[in-house]
Amino acid sequence: MVEVLKGQKTALITGAASGIGFAIAKLCRSRGMHLALLDVDVENLPKAREALESEDPSLKTHAFLIDVGDKSEWEIVAEKVQSTFSTIDLVVLNAAKGKKPQYSSPWVDNIDYWKEILETNVFGPINGISALLRLLKEDQSPKAIVITGSKQGITNPPGGGNPAYNSSKGAIKILAEHLAHDLRSDPSTAHISAHLLVPGWTWTGLMGNVGPTSESEAKKMQGSWAPSQVAEELEKGLQKGSFYIICPDDETDQALDRARMQWGCDDILEDRPALSRWENGWKEKAEKGIQEDAGRRREA
Repeated sequence: MVEVLKGQKTALITGAASGIGFAIAKLCRSRGMHLALLDVDVENLPKAREALESEDPSLKTHAFLIDVGDKSEWEIVAEKVQSTFSTIDLVVLNAAKGKKPQYSSPWVDNIDYWKEILETNVFGPINGISALLRLLKEDQSPKAIVITGSKQGITNPPGGGNPAYNSSKGAIKILAEHLAHDLRSDPSTAHISAHLLVPGWTWTGLMGNVGPTSESEAKKMQGSWAPSQVAEELEKGLQKGSFYIICPDDETDQALDRARMQWGCDDILEDRPALSRWENGWKEKAEKGIQEDAGRRREA
């Protein structure tokens, strides 16, 4: 069990001005935690700070404007955080970009787009870990680092012309796995756990739900989860001590998620074409196999 969502502890959250980041911040505030809110959104970050501060003015709520892909900005923010809070107990590296690409082919004349996505989605967490790990090591009380991944980094669906996003989230999965192993293998960091949060279909800023909007006011797409549901799933995962915190949604249950992931892993073991689930000649067989596997898992 990872006990970091507790009163008088401090959470630092990137991408905190809207979506999942804001929902996690609200959950942490409801647990009596101080908050360091980080985001690049000049307009909505102050609104998020104001909304969260109003819930309990006795707790610290500070906002820090940052481009997480810029290492020099991380160094400045880390110094400010250290001077503001006595300790950091929970770090949620959640900021990401996933805007629709404007190129006709992901493999021709698209280098700037790849760089933009990778700088935020991959180097953002790397920069954050580099800047904050020393703060987490300052005392031996339980700490946690949560990195937000994506099912697209596991099942890797083609289409939409966006292998850059899938690649970034695939890299995050591997990065988080290595981080978790290295932290628990070093006595000086064994008190720090790492976790991979994998949302399902969630109505976030990447889908147009921008800003610290009340979920009762948001027009959520049917079948998607609200960000608060992902935050609640994160808390359950931390309480269990899970590394992989895979969230379902209203269209995809846990059994179907696992069957899809199993099919993707079996592409390697069975020497099938890459991404066979979407390959002509394999689609029907893949769908049948996945549905049968999901059915068995539901019955088990």
